[in-house]
Amino acid sequence: MTKIDILKEIINKKQQSLVLAKQQMSEEDLRARIKDLPPPRPFTESIHKPRIISLIAEIKKSSPSGGIIRADFNLQDIARVYQEAEVQAISVLTEEEFFSGNLAYINEVKSLVKVPVLRKDFIFEPYQVYESRVFGADAILLIADLLSKDKLSELMAIAKDLGLACLVEVHTQKEAKKVLDLGTELIGINNRNLHTLEVDLKITEELFCLIPKDRVVVVESGIRNRQDVLFLKILGVSAVLIGGIFMEAIEIKSKIEEIMAW
Repeated sequence: MTKIDILKEIINKKQQSLVLAKQQMSEEDLRARIKDLPPPRPFTESIHKPRIISLIAEIKKSSPSGGIIRADFNLQDIARVYQEAEVQAISVLTEEEFFSGNLAYINEVKSLVKVPVLRKDFIFEPYQVYESRVFGADAILLIADLLSKDKLSELMAIAKDLGLACLVEVHTQKEAKKVLDLGTELIGINNRNLHTLEVDLKITEELFCLIPKDRVVVVESGIRNRQDVLFLKILGVSAVLIGGIFMEAIEIKSKIEEIMAW
């Protein structure tokens, strides 16, 4: 039996939805709208603080690995709890088909919080970078596995021109080398294999030692308890991106305090 490549499925769907998005709003229209927008909130500065490990708290209703994670999903309530818990940044899943997200969620969340918001999606075209800026993102996720070195460089340059931070995600040594060769400042280590959805925390141990100390490192996926966070803090990681365990929790704020020891 052939294993399903989840990432390939997601990208196929994303390409189809982009065709529709461009029919509704052209890239030219997006660029025109950017001129009147307030500047993005500073993402990298918010999560890179000496001697503490920052939290990027994620908002998502469902995922390919877990199905519906939070049945009583209320975007506004979650955003308010994250603001009350004083998280350093918020990640919002905007992919619709597999994560039940929506681009409109970004500005809804921003209206309720003071911290910067990361758009977490599957971005592989310049159109999506402009779209992210128009819909309120302060930072975007770029996945090294999806992008050639040239394409990654192109998207990062557009984002920089727009004032957006780029969290560039890696899962293998080869991807880490590609990203480091581009001088990327903000690097995400994803413990999850996006093709199989398997999670292995050893990925962080394997890749972190390859990354120069002057870079800002965010660890994603598989962080389930206070011990995991403490280990990453000792390792020297700047921030953790955690979503699933908060979305599963009955009391989100209590779970944040438990895991982050705040």
